[in-house]
This record gives sequence, structure tokens and C-alpha cells, in this order.
Amino acid sequence: MTSALPAPDGLIFDLDGTLWDTNAVCAQAWNQAAKKLGYEVRPVGEEDLRRVCGLAHRECIRRSFESLDEAQVDALSTLTEAEDNAAIAEHGGRLYPNVVSLMTELAQRLPLFIVSNCQAGYIEIFLAQSGLAGSVRDFECWGRTKASKSENLRSVIKRNGLTAPWYVGDTDGDRTAARDNAVKFVYASYGFGALHEWDARIDAFGELAGLLAAPA
Repeated sequence: MTSALPAPDGLIFDLDGTLWDTNAVCAQAWNQAAKKLGYEVRPVGEEDLRRVCGLAHRECIRRSFESLDEAQVDALSTLTEAEDNAAIAEHGGRLYPNVVSLMTELAQRLPLFIVSNCQAGYIEIFLAQSGLAGSVRDFECWGRTKASKSENLRSVIKRNGLTAPWYVGDTDGDRTAARDNAVKFVYASYGFGALHEWDARIDAFGELAGLLAAPA
């Protein structure tokens, strides 16, 4: 864990690689969707998804199934949005340790938010499965807006009147979104990215409590 930051007036979280991991479930859903569409492609695995996690959903599909043309990518992207949500609603994801307990506690002190590049409906499934719906005040995602993570982060900051939030994420796209909005970036090193620049770093989700308690 790295140096103290100025106290935030809100915490905004990325989802995949920061709060939970659904790559194993999603890989199966993507392969099943490709089969339904009759595409002869190399099956993807959990590690394939880790390499693209953090990108917008359609871009994840394009990079994971490189033999497909753009029309096929569009069709598979649309189908996997639904297949992902159905599979995760049934099988769930792997929550990182202390996510539920710490977010429940932090919600009593600070407003909490989520900004992700996931498809529409995905954050709602996370909130239902984790029991954190009452702890997260607002969220935004690529699936609802088709906008970049930087734009979606800006929207959440603006509509909630935040002036000094922290953005907690694990990929370079998260770092870029924070930089584009002049907010502090907390790197979740236990996730999917391998970064070399951040404002603060946590090696486990529970370390966020100590980072918040440290004097600026």
C-alpha cells in the first residue's frame, strides 16, 4: 500500500478485477454463444478474458475472436451480452475477499459508485448477488451509454456533485479514465492489469480501509 491521498468525497469502483472475477463463467458463455451462431472459432478460456478485461464488451469480443469479421463481431457481442448476464445470474462470480464487508462499512461514511465497461444489466447482477445494492448510490457502464470509461466516469462525477473522488481500478484504462477526469487513481494490483503509475496502490481490497484512514 502506498502513500496517503487527500480525503475523498466519494469512492468510484471499477468492477471486473476490482470487486469480483467472472472470467471463468463468461468464457463458457462466450464459447456457447459462438457455437449457437455457427462460428468455427478457437474456444476462449479464462486467461484469454483476463487479457482483454477492462475494454468495452464489443472490443473484448473482437480481440478474443480475431478470425471474425466486423458483422460477426457485432452479432456475437450482442448475443454474449445476454449470455453473460444469464450465466452470471445463475452461477455468480468470485467476489474478492472483504469486498462486501468493507463496502457495506464504507457506505456509512462515503457515497460509493461503480463505473465499468461492462454490458447493460451486469452491474445490477453484481449488486443483487453481493447484496450491495443498498450501498452503491449510482453507477454507469458502456452497455447503457456506449461511451468511453472516461466519459462515463465524468457523468457519474457530475451528476453526483463530486469534487474529489478516488477511482479504484486495476487496468490502464481505469488509470486513463481517472487521469482524464483529474481524480486520484487507486491501483488494485490484485486484479488483471500490470501498471507502473498510480496515485496509491492496494494489494488486497481490505487495504483500502487503511488508505482511507491514513493522514493526508
